[in-house]
Amino acid sequence: MTYADFYAVMPPDNSATVAPGTDVSFPQNGPIANTNIGRLSPSSFNLGPIGTYHILFQVSVTEAGQLILTLNGQDLEYTVAGCATGTSQIVGVAVVTTTAVNSVLTVRNPAGNAAALTVTPLAGGTRPVSAHLVITQIA
Repeated sequence: MTYADFYAVMPPDNSATVAPGTDVSFPQNGPIANTNIGRLSPSSFNLGPIGTYHILFQVSVTEAGQLILTLNGQDLEYTVAGCATGTSQIVGVAVVTTTAVNSVLTVRNPAGNAAALTVTPLAGGTRPVSAHLVITQIA
């Protein structure tokens, strides 16, 4: 099985807001099995072989907002997840099929949204909170 967990801890990761049209950073590596899924930058990830992937992301935000998955720079409209009120978590789950090797996946604050998103530090207590992007190749 091929999987990867990329994460951020707030603070200190994602110290700046995530403007509309930009990607959330998951700059730290969690468990990774096999090498078909990898990091290209703090906010972009390589899906090596053509295949089908189960994607899960969760990010605590201070404002009402949305996040969307992009594949090779294109919004995947069926993956939009959001929250109507601030200081809550945006959780998204999707199955994504690639048609090209080395496809690039990101989690983005969609262009055209009104607000930059603050990735909430210390949400709900005194300990830094995490945001995760978990990618599992399922076919």
